[in-house]
Amino acid sequence: MVQEYDVIVIGAGHAGVEAGLASARRGAKTLMLTINLDNIAFMPCNPSVGGPAKGIVVREIDALGGQMAKTIDKTHIQMRMLNTGKGPAVRALRAQADKVLYQQEMKTRD
Repeated sequence: MVQEYDVIVIGAGHAGVEAGLASARRGAKTLMLTINLDNIAFMPCNPSVGGPAKGIVVREIDALGGQMAKTIDKTHIQMRMLNTGKGPAVRALRAQADKVLYQQEMKTRD
């Protein structure tokens, strides 16, 4: 039996999950491949989202309808404004996630 897909996403890390969700939400028949289902949306040893550089990427993903910012809002254990002693141009919000809860939440998205 041959199955056809509009989009095939290889890997289910942060980028893979976002790509899979984006294509599926737009109506594309999507297949996501990963070696281990337990590692979908697995966060690294430092499970932070945001900061001076990654914060820009997170805001761009959010503006395009992505899931990362919504999920970190639900699963964070700490949020902190960085560089408060400096000017507003370099301040950035960073959240630390509950790694297990973040994975569980991302796995339930549709």
